[in-house]
Amino acid sequence: MVAPLPMPPDCPHWAYGHDIGVLPRIFEDDITLAVMERTLPEALRDSVAAQLPPAAKLDWHWRGAPGEAMRADLRRHLPAPDRAAALLDDIGTIASALAFLFDTGTIGIRLRRLDEAMCPRFHVDNLPVRLVTTYAGPGSEWLPEHAVNRAGLGAPRADKPAIVTDPAAIGRLGAGDLALLKGDGWIGNEGRGLVHRSPRPVPGETRLLLALDPG
Repeated sequence: MVAPLPMPPDCPHWAYGHDIGVLPRIFEDDITLAVMERTLPEALRDSVAAQLPPAAKLDWHWRGAPGEAMRADLRRHLPAPDRAAALLDDIGTIASALAFLFDTGTIGIRLRRLDEAMCPRFHVDNLPVRLVTTYAGPGSEWLPEHAVNRAGLGAPRADKPAIVTDPAAIGRLGAGDLALLKGDGWIGNEGRGLVHRSPRPVPGETRLLLALDPG
């Protein structure tokens, strides 16, 4: 397969907006990141906080239709199910919207509490696309193309160059933002997947991450 031509360094490959209409821009050839910026309402913030008591574990997986069975399964795994209504509603809405956007009846979902970085090294996903949102703690970090040396990606080795060529260019998603990250597995995007990583939480900081894969 012929590798795609590199994107010009002055060509933005991301799209930000405040309504859901920005997310379909991920289908544009040059876009590898589409972000719907949002501020979590107080009821949702309270619902999220209730699921993060000290020392509680939360690592929930689901693959199937984004319906009532999904909500019931998630409720059973939450530390505070009696205070979960707002969180359940939000996750259900996001999953249904993603299923509609990609015309699929199956969504893979993971909701995970993190007290340390899950993937602290900048990397590219080999899947076509993933939606992520951070309910608590710092959001995922990403690199614009001009700040990446892709020769440094993959398993670290002493002879590999640094991945980040401009540390000042590192972007971070905000808490609550809905972000579609296009990977190397998207047809026609081979070698151009969004370079991103999990942030490093400060000691005592907790992160709640939701990740969804269509299909």
